[in-house]
Amino acid sequence: MATVEEQKTVFDMDAANMLNKELRDVFASGKTRSYEWRISQLKSIIKMCDDHEEDIADALRQDLSKPELESIVYELTMLKNSCTLALKELKHWMMPEKAKTSLTTFPSSAEIVSEPLGVVLIISAWNYPFLLSLDPLVGAIAAGNAMVLKPSELAPASSSLMAKLLPEYLDSSSVKVVEGAVSETSALLEQKWDKIFYTGNGRVGRIVMGAAAKHLTPVVLELGGKSPVVVDSDIDMQVATRRIIVGKWGCNNGQACISPDYIITTKDCAEKLVGSLKKELETFYGKNPLESKDLSRIVNSSHFARLTKLLDDDKVSGKIVYGGERDEANLRIAPTILLGVPQNSLIMKEEIFGPLLPIFIVSKIEDSFDMINSGTKPLAAYLFTNNKKLKEQFVMSVSAGGVVINDIALHLAVHSVPFGGVGESGTGSYHGKFSFDAFTHKKAVLYRSFVGDAAVRYPPYTRRKLTLMKALITGNVLTILRALLGLS
Repeated sequence: MATVEEQKTVFDMDAANMLNKELRDVFASGKTRSYEWRISQLKSIIKMCDDHEEDIADALRQDLSKPELESIVYELTMLKNSCTLALKELKHWMMPEKAKTSLTTFPSSAEIVSEPLGVVLIISAWNYPFLLSLDPLVGAIAAGNAMVLKPSELAPASSSLMAKLLPEYLDSSSVKVVEGAVSETSALLEQKWDKIFYTGNGRVGRIVMGAAAKHLTPVVLELGGKSPVVVDSDIDMQVATRRIIVGKWGCNNGQACISPDYIITTKDCAEKLVGSLKKELETFYGKNPLESKDLSRIVNSSHFARLTKLLDDDKVSGKIVYGGERDEANLRIAPTILLGVPQNSLIMKEEIFGPLLPIFIVSKIEDSFDMINSGTKPLAAYLFTNNKKLKEQFVMSVSAGGVVINDIALHLAVHSVPFGGVGESGTGSYHGKFSFDAFTHKKAVLYRSFVGDAAVRYPPYTRRKLTLMKALITGNVLTILRALLGLS
């Protein structure tokens, strides 16, 4: 007789429903609302990162061949910074905000109370599996919610490690991790949540939003898009290209939502730009970048095939001016620069999300604005210039989730500004206090006493009451006095 092996519990619709109910019971108990609970959980995330830095870096190496520096700095250190900021500011964030009142409600006082939304669902992405899973979790915890985290199945080592570590360090009755793929995610999406936070692509984003609409659940969608880089002449080209390279290939080999998707420049600047990119790329990654330990691999064979298809497009294959080498067995693609790619090519119809970087030529740099605005709104837009007027025009003319002048992606590290998309690049934002706000309901509270009760509010209605009520609603002292005196 065959040995009966322990079977993994199937996570289906019934299991998702039971999980949702358990979390609602925990939230209803008030456990997650206390300042002490929130603080303890945030401190535990920092401790988990410190205790298991090596394990986390190893999981990221297994999933993406991610360089240790990128793993520790861009995932763990940024995550710990989010926790540290929340620990420092949480008491202030939780305090009711005083609000002004008017003569309409006199005598009265008002405040805005930040209350947790309830039970929330976080669906994460594979490219920065720890940061993009746990950074939203920091906001949800700081706001006092109970939650479910669904890590991406495309980063299995990271997903498995989070499923193991989070119950050891966090309150397992309030913070749950569900591993799995489409069926598990679908089961979760069928439930009613008080907010869904999704990081990923627009195709799945539409599915998430459709599922949320059935329950009128609010969503944050952190998507992506074709983030442009505009390069003006008369700049320090070496510094600009080094920053572009780190923002493109130094961010998970182009597999990042804020990664530069394409460059726009003028003809007289293009040759200088390409030459500088080639030189700096060789300095950073050597003559054979496929062997570089400082470049992540492509996440899986499906994404490798997708990127290969973009490169093999007839309109694109002859435009490679640097790179293009591929190693299918090891899922590696070298940094690749393409010059003079047609705008109607396949590579411009979707977010590249990989190490390919097309460069487009315009007659004058201002023409880049129309080119960018003719497509969907990107998650980020970048400009390299010393021209003050051009900077102002770019900020005013280009609609994007965020804009950075003379660098790439650094707005991610500034917690005092929101990070999020606009239009098809996403809805809602987070980071810093914006993470707290993303999982919080701002409740309006008005306090009145039993004095100052005005008969003008009550029937029977008269013409004089109408005049007085109109004046009171305006809140204008002079208008109210004129009404009381019977003046028109």
